[in-house]
This record gives sequence, structure tokens and C-alpha cells, in this order.
Amino acid sequence: MDARSSSSPLHIVIFPWLAFGHLLPYLELAERLASRGHRVSYVSTPRNLARLPPLRPATAPRVDLVALPLPRVEGLPEGAESSHDFPDEMRELFFKAFDGLAAPFTEFLAAACADEATRPHWIVADAFHHWAAASALEHKVPFAVILPTAAMLVTVPRPPSEHADPAVASVFEQAAAAARAVPRYEREGMSTFYAGHAASSGLSSLQRCLLTQERCTLTVMQSCVEWEPESFPLVATLLGKPVVPLGLLPQSPDGGRRAPSTDGSEHATVRWLDAQPPGSVVYVAMGSEVPLRVEQVHELALGLELAGTRFLWALRKPSGVGGGTDVLPPGFQERTRGHGLVNMGWVPQMNILAHAAVGGFLTHCGLNSLVEGLLFGHPLIMLPIYVDQGPNARQMEAKKVGLQVARDEKDGSFDRHGVASAVRAVMVEGEARRGFVAGAAKMQKVVADKGLHDRYIDEFVQQLRSYTSAGSATAAPNSS
Repeated sequence: MDARSSSSPLHIVIFPWLAFGHLLPYLELAERLASRGHRVSYVSTPRNLARLPPLRPATAPRVDLVALPLPRVEGLPEGAESSHDFPDEMRELFFKAFDGLAAPFTEFLAAACADEATRPHWIVADAFHHWAAASALEHKVPFAVILPTAAMLVTVPRPPSEHADPAVASVFEQAAAAARAVPRYEREGMSTFYAGHAASSGLSSLQRCLLTQERCTLTVMQSCVEWEPESFPLVATLLGKPVVPLGLLPQSPDGGRRAPSTDGSEHATVRWLDAQPPGSVVYVAMGSEVPLRVEQVHELALGLELAGTRFLWALRKPSGVGGGTDVLPPGFQERTRGHGLVNMGWVPQMNILAHAAVGGFLTHCGLNSLVEGLLFGHPLIMLPIYVDQGPNARQMEAKKVGLQVARDEKDGSFDRHGVASAVRAVMVEGEARRGFVAGAAKMQKVVADKGLHDRYIDEFVQQLRSYTSAGSATAAPNSS
């Protein structure tokens, strides 16, 4: 495979963080690259690969699923291979298990590099993969790190710029203003996230990210200037290196790749939606990464009841709850029967969001959920919980696509009245809802612009080719 030719295929290794909020969009990236004729080795653990939706037939021949065994770590649940499989208090142990993938990944890379026919042209991985970046350097394979959203990176506290260039100093001032706007509870949560996870694995999250960035050849981001025009242009200056946009990697609006049920029937949640009036249902889904505590679930439930609107809730079992009896407030399902449905299993989220009965989306504001909700133009009720979700929510609120649930500035708590107020403002017909629907429609044009996102992937491939043809496989880190 001669990568110097503008038409010859590249071999790209993609290695996501072990969370479905990363696994699924990077599978989308793998298929978009494969659809352009490139060969992709998509690396994860056996159970994660088994739980992925099926590859599209047109791209499957060019995507190799590479399974690396995740070492067993005492204290982690049996079969825990993604962040969905354990409570958040076990995250340090999971990082320890994750670091155990360094040796099998190096073995895989060494075997691939032993033959020029299989040698990768690039490795693309998440920011926690510092040992993968080190292995890439050792084998002289360029490494691209995928960063979180610009909205989050801009709010990371950093020393003021001492640069004489007024434009650079202005960027640092804008970032400082964004950091000051972060509420206290979110700042404390971010500090815990950056400093934590070191006791079992030896490195904090921040140390991992910094090591990976030091060793990378190229920085990329699942974003674009059309999505976050306020913050995306600032990131390259803040990091001191170029940032290549991947676009948003939206799934096809036809419901994605997931195979239909064995008997061909619609999912029960979709059948329930079929009986609801158009635009009347708020879909509630708070993601799979950090489950709510049971008291938060109760306040959210009582807020939905108080709001009085129809709702469909994809509820993950709260942290610290052993059985299903205490998950919801006593009598809640009986009181809301007829206009509310709670499902604690898997739901076809894209099919739900595409349904005509859905008129709004109550979300934790993970990037993928925002993209999926706005792909269908749904206004948002926003309840961010963790890491990048707060910056994402503020960014969306500034675009008037929805409203955040009111929170306590010190501890981040919310109550049923704040939930009900936000749901009513977004869902009940009136001037406020019309404004949010109009704002969501503007963002829908960005998310649903297939040509825009195709161009970003094409430009990303050209960036990979330009480094490869220039011999950057042997370049030192930070050469970008």
C-alpha cells in the first residue's frame, strides 16, 4: 500500500476509549473511512466488539475488528469491559485494567508493522491512550489523538498568556472568561475528574491526556466550527498546535445500523409512541456513562409528573440500587400510566427520536446525544451531569435550542420544581417553545448537512495523506 499515491488506500488503526459514547461514533468514523476505500483496524475488547451494531455490508470487508483481552482486575465485576459495566466509584480499577491492554496492543502493532503490506499508516485513539501513543512512536507510526469538544477544552483553567501577540492574548482572555462562567459544583467535579483515578493505575486522567498529547503527531476533534463557532477557533491557539475537525459523525437518520428484532416487530417503546399525538412526548435519556443517584431519579420522576406532559423515559438503574423496587417513587408509574412510559432496558434511541410523537428531548448533553437529538430538530431540556456535558449544555443554551434545569450553584442539586418548569417551557405550546423549536431547527441544518460532514472526513484523509507522504511517520512528537 503506497500511501504517497493520492488514490492508494490507507491502513488506519482506530482505538476508542472503552465507553459506548466513544465506541459508537468511532465505529461510524471507521465505516466512513472504509466507504472511501481505506482499510481500518478497529481495536477494542472482545465483549465490546460483540456488543457493537453490525457493520454495514458495503464497508464490512474493509473493517477488521481486532479483539484485545482485557486483564482481570480484582474488584471489577466479571465481564466489565466498558464504562457501562460498573459503578463510577470503580473507575480507578477500570483504568488499571485498561492499562493492561498496553502489552497486547504493542504485540498487535509489532505484528502489523512486521510486513509492509499490513503496516498501519496511522493510529487514531482517544486521549487516555498514552501507552498506545508511546508504542506508535517506537514503531514509527504517526498517531492522531481525538480530543473532547472545544466547549470543554476552552473552560479548562490555564495560566494567562504572556505572549506579546494581542490576538493570542485575547484568546487566553476568552478562555479565562469561559472558565469563570463554570458553576462551582462543575469546577469541583472537573477537578476530581482530572486529578482522580491515580491511586490504582498510577496516573491521573489529566496526566494521561497530557502524555498522549505530547506524543501525538496530530490532534483531531469530533466537532467543527459550524457546531461551535465561539470555541472551536480558540482551541488551536490554546493547545499551541493545529486541530483537525472530523465533523460530528452523525448516524444516518433512518435509525442506524442496528438489526431489527428477530420477529420483525417494532420495539415496545415505538409501538407506545404510535398511540401518542404528534409532538406531544418528551423523550428522557440521561446516557449510560454516569447513572443518577436514586434521589436524583426520584426528583426527575416527580418533576416529569408535575409537568403533566407525556414522556418516554429510557432509565438506567440508579447507582447504589440493588433491585428494581426502589428505583422510582412509590406509586409513580400508576399515577402516570397512560401518558408516561419508563423502560429500563435497551431502547432504539434513533428510532424514538425520529418518531413524529416526540416533541422534545431531556438529555444529559453528551455530544452524541446532542447530535442525535438535533438531527431531528428537537428542542432540549438539559440536565448535564459530568465532564464535558456542562460546557456542551451552556453552548446549546446560548444558541437558544433549549433550557437547562435550574441547579444549586454549590452542589449541583436539582428538584422536581426545576425539572417541571424546564419541561413545561420547552414542551408546552407558546412563545418560549416556538423560540426553542426555531433554535433547534437552525442547529438541525448543521447536523443534517451530509455534504458538510463528508467534506470534513475527506479533508481529514487529506491531512493523514500529507503527513504520511512527507515521511512524518518518523517525525518527532508535536511536529504538527
